[in-house]
Amino acid sequence: MKSKLLYILLFALGLNYSVSAQLNEYKYIIVPKKFGSFKSENQYQTSTLVKHFFGENGFTAVYDDALPADLAANRCLGLMADLLDNSSMFSTKLHLTLKNCQNVEVFRTEEGKSKTKEFDAAYKEALERAFASFSTMNYQYEPKTQEVVSQDKPLTISFKDDVKTLEEKPKEYVVEQKATLEEQTYKSVEPRPSTIQRPTTASEPQVQVPSGVLYAQPIENGYQLVDSTPKIVLKLGETSMENVFLTNYAGNSAVVFKKDEKWVLEYSDNGEKKMMELDIKF
Repeated sequence: MKSKLLYILLFALGLNYSVSAQLNEYKYIIVPKKFGSFKSENQYQTSTLVKHFFGENGFTAVYDDALPADLAANRCLGLMADLLDNSSMFSTKLHLTLKNCQNVEVFRTEEGKSKTKEFDAAYKEALERAFASFSTMNYQYEPKTQEVVSQDKPLTISFKDDVKTLEEKPKEYVVEQKATLEEQTYKSVEPRPSTIQRPTTASEPQVQVPSGVLYAQPIENGYQLVDSTPKIVLKLGETSMENVFLTNYAGNSAVVFKKDEKWVLEYSDNGEKKMMELDIKF
């Protein structure tokens, strides 16, 4: 009996450590001013309480309308908090969930319950009990380490079983690209120059700038932007915020958002934040 209890205890400790390590990858918790389960903003002080309780447990919590610059440029630095309200006539019951930038749930608390009749007090008590799931985590943000590719070695690309360096002269062949709502078609009998750029120094950045009108075509979980060729220029991933999309630009995470009725691409170039206006037609 003792060995069984010891096994259960060790398993619980190991599971808690695994979850804690997973959350350590995220720098911020994004708290909505209005949770989807409620009719009004900060109803029963839920947004205020959630932000407060996360702060008490060592997390950096921010409201969804006041994102820091690094989080606005890279939404994958944060987890979006949400409340699942399963309350009944006689009790208040809720779960708190955390989802990543791909809308995948990475954590869910134990159910917090309260039988207090006064709503503000009931939701505060239920949230306190739900946040007990974070009390033993010892959260500490640990940035992900990125593999650094040496610039001394020649960059190579692979096509089937052949490996060729960028210095090789491209062979003449027919290229066919596709990208409409399902697929697009583009044919050319001329050899196309490689779009892969060599690694550069910080003083000589090479950033391919989208120009002209870009047409938004719906795809799963977002849109793809194509030019008049047509050729896919960017892919936009939906977020929980209206007119804010995640993308990848120049090898880094970036964000596309609407500002003053104009679409703007915000990205990082050698550690410097830059913004570029896009002409997008939906």
